[in-house]
Amino acid sequence: MCPDRPLTDRVDTLFQGAIEALVRADHGDPFSVLGPHPGPDGGWQVRALLPDARALTVVAAEDGDVLAEARRIHPDGFWLADIAGDPRPYRLSVDFGSGPQTMEDAYRFGPWLGQLDLHLIGEGNHLRLWEKLGAHPVRHDEVDGVVFTVWAPSARKVSVVGDFCSWDGRRLPMRLHPGIGIWEIFVPHAAKGDRYKFEIRGPQGNLMPLKADPMALYAERPPATASVVQGTQAWDWTDQVWRDRRAAAGDRAAPISVYEVHLGSWKRGEGNRYLTYRELADELVPYVAEMGFTHIELLPITEFPFDGSWGYQPIGLFAPTSRFGTPEDFKVFVEACHKAGIGVILDWVPGHFPTDPHGLGQFDGTHLYEHADPRQGFHQDWNTLIYNYGRREVRNFLCANALYWLDRFHLDGLRVDAVASMLYLDYSRKEGEWVPNRFGGRENLEAIDVLRRTNELCYAEHPGTITVAEESTAWPGVSRPTYLGGLGFGYKWNMGWMHDTLNYMSQDPIHRRWHHHNLTFGLLYAFSENFILPLSHDEVVHGKGSLINKMPGDRWRKFANLRAYYGFMWTHPGKKLLFMGGEIAQEREWSHDRGLDWFVLDLPDHAGINDLVRDLNRLYRELPALHRLDCDPEGFEWLEAGDAENSVLAFLRKDGEGRQVAVVCNFTPIPRHGYRLGVPAGGTWAERLNTDAAVYGGSNVGNGGALSATGTPCHGRPFSLDLTLPPLGTLVLEHQG
Repeated sequence: MCPDRPLTDRVDTLFQGAIEALVRADHGDPFSVLGPHPGPDGGWQVRALLPDARALTVVAAEDGDVLAEARRIHPDGFWLADIAGDPRPYRLSVDFGSGPQTMEDAYRFGPWLGQLDLHLIGEGNHLRLWEKLGAHPVRHDEVDGVVFTVWAPSARKVSVVGDFCSWDGRRLPMRLHPGIGIWEIFVPHAAKGDRYKFEIRGPQGNLMPLKADPMALYAERPPATASVVQGTQAWDWTDQVWRDRRAAAGDRAAPISVYEVHLGSWKRGEGNRYLTYRELADELVPYVAEMGFTHIELLPITEFPFDGSWGYQPIGLFAPTSRFGTPEDFKVFVEACHKAGIGVILDWVPGHFPTDPHGLGQFDGTHLYEHADPRQGFHQDWNTLIYNYGRREVRNFLCANALYWLDRFHLDGLRVDAVASMLYLDYSRKEGEWVPNRFGGRENLEAIDVLRRTNELCYAEHPGTITVAEESTAWPGVSRPTYLGGLGFGYKWNMGWMHDTLNYMSQDPIHRRWHHHNLTFGLLYAFSENFILPLSHDEVVHGKGSLINKMPGDRWRKFANLRAYYGFMWTHPGKKLLFMGGEIAQEREWSHDRGLDWFVLDLPDHAGINDLVRDLNRLYRELPALHRLDCDPEGFEWLEAGDAENSVLAFLRKDGEGRQVAVVCNFTPIPRHGYRLGVPAGGTWAERLNTDAAVYGGSNVGNGGALSATGTPCHGRPFSLDLTLPPLGTLVLEHQG
């Protein structure tokens, strides 16, 4: 082993402070010191920092001939070899104590990022950012390895650490691309599956906690927090048949019925373990298809550290959570959905991120991703950080992330979480706790720009996909195109309908006459947006109880109420969304820590609800009058909106081509015989569905399958039906001429 040599011996051309900075892991330009360089007396030198090496030899890359023995010139492992002749490709033969091993030197390779990529990243307009930032297995200068790139413009030094360098921040300090703040290094001996993080020294010299890669495509299973080298390998997709028809499946005129799913608690395996993406492809997908839903909406699967956040506090926006398997496994799940004719919508969270030390907060020692001012950068409700939407690189990060899921995983849409929290600067803040925009208003102009840009890109780059806003205020034009001044979403959750109707259904029927407007008020604005009617996860958590237990009365009435409510929902204008468990009338409040109570399907009343939801989905898809004009006032007409005394309402659904369906709801437990209802046409009206049918667990009060409209005028219409209204029931009557 070579003895240590004084710093000043044979290193006159090296700045001694640079070597000291390198061994302290505090040098911002390691390529200026390490790797091949001209020698002081002619020839060339190879310089390496290998703290644990006992001996180092430089050998020729092509044949392994020894070029020079290196000398350790610093006790912490800085090595130098003088080599005669012209520079040539080389490798390092290193003895770490168990004999020599040959390895490539990361510092002999030039930059991997090209000038166009750097330009697009710098201007915040790189639409395929995931292909250039992060960790990518590549072949660089005829050598296999992994290139690591990360945005950290204020960092004084960045090193990649991981399985390939013993997690030693001195070993692989990265190259900075000045001006845009991108750090890069090609690591020849790294490979897919290696764990890694970034060691970042802030502008004041402070060493940050090890940071996960914001652009990582895979991560360790929580609670472990390392990123995992994955890459963007090609996938042989076989879902073109679905992709050719998905634009029609997501159109305003299509029947859209969404099953909202938390993958970790839909069903559990033995020992309460998670099912994998592949197991869910085998079990969840056939179930959803049998139930007649058109889409699955996944609660966020972008990697997140805390199970109890259900995914709504993500850190790895580009990584499908490893709780259920690999990115390839997730692609198998998506393909299974598409082969079954089911679209996949991802719940996407661009509104905030958690403060976990390995995450985005204070990423390079500064407020990089988040606003520095807590009045703009901190969510008081959720103790999370808010993106700085005014920063072009952050906008690029979010827009590219939306495109990534549609591109790499063939997802069919994004449901954007908590849009209201993004739109308003004073969201959930008191006076003095927020900063007005440049016009003095409360609108978050930068966030609005991000939402509009994201929607424009999604629809332009991936035709046939949809975007959906969870927006709880009366912000105008959420689902209006941006060229007409809107936000550009395809659909908006109708939160007002959900709150009003659940409030009504929670009332004892004897009091419902005083709350009749809760069912009718929604039609005043039902066509102001392209609405989805949501009964989401938010309504069955935090002590709110399950849907069935929101219903009043004894057990029979609870189930009858829920059946009537579902009948009203599936026939009301607007697309449909139901959170898992609602279709089996689960009685326990949902918990992310266990699977649904599937055993309840052994009970007739629960099985009846399940059958009803299946039949409602099928009828909704089968009858154009129930879906074609969901978002158009021409598709709806009140038949009876004012019978509050009897808690009865009736309306007509139309498809614009002459087909009509009448819907009649009785929200009291009293059967009503001889109830006359005016209708626009004579002839036969077939009873296509009765929520009180015995097969659903009801009392089987109805109209024998069909009625004939007589010429007796009623409700200002020339014909009428003499109906029997079942107790706590909804009837669906199709005009058949």
